[in-house]
Parts: sequence; structure tokens; C-alpha cells
Amino acid sequence: MAAVIAHCLAIEARTLLEVGGPTKRMFHELVAHPGELTTTELYERYVAELRAVIDEHGIETVADGSDVDRERLRDLAEGNEPELTLEESASILSLSDGSPDGETIAAVARDELLMGMTTAVLDVEAVESGLDGALEAREIQSKIEGRFPMTLREFALLYQHIDGAR
Repeated sequence: MAAVIAHCLAIEARTLLEVGGPTKRMFHELVAHPGELTTTELYERYVAELRAVIDEHGIETVADGSDVDRERLRDLAEGNEPELTLEESASILSLSDGSPDGETIAAVARDELLMGMTTAVLDVEAVESGLDGALEAREIQSKIEGRFPMTLREFALLYQHIDGAR
């Protein structure tokens, strides 16, 4: 118990309590303060991380282990930006050593959006108004809940806005 207490002493409001060691490469952990970046900068950091996984493991291995076909992975590796869903992106990220499966990564990313909204005291209408019409409130809610697909670009848009409002 004393070891757990000692481990938790430095926890801040934005720090995730880690049980059993650090989690590697979760979207919400890739950038310390996403609200301080533009949506484009945040999205580019996520894409760079996906490219690093492809560089590390190769297109064939990533295609076999993810939900993304070889052609789209090749496009991504070559510097293009095929539209990937959060789930597809998470399936790529999950191939990093020590990372949880893609479903867990995507679920935790959506949970981080909900927690951010709670911390910032935002509802979906407030988020909608802050996005200048990029997404409607019902879309936002459905995407965060996982009922509608969310692109990685939309995740970056939502996460940047919500984190910036905290």
C-alpha cells in the first residue's frame, strides 16, 4: 500500500493513474497539452505516430495486424493522408510494443473526450458552438459514444477544442 501511495504522490488533475506500469502510445497521451496546438498540428502529430508504427513494423505486418488495407497504409507511409477512422488508427497504434488492443485505445480516446467535457463543464451544444459548425451536436454525441464512426481528424478537432476549454 505504501508503494502505491508513493507512486501516486505526483499525480496531477490531468494525469491518468497507471496500474501495473505505464501504457504506451494512447492517443490522449501523445501530446501533453493538445489544447495549445491547432487542430491541424494535433492531427499531424497523430499521423506522424501512425507513420512511425508503419516504419517500425513494415506495411505488410501492419496490414496483417490492423483493420487498414495495404493500399491505404502505403498512401499513409508515402506522406498522403487517407481518411482513417479512430478505430482504424487505433488498430495501427496497437501494434506498438506494450500497447493495448485497438478497441481499447479507441474506447479510451472517446472516454477522454467525455472526461474532458466533464472537466470543462461542456455539453455537446457548447462543443458544437466552439467548432463553428464543423459538427452538429447530435453528431458529436453519437461519435463520442461510438454509435457513429469518428475519423482521426474529427477526434483531433474535438480533443483540441475540449482540452483547450479545460
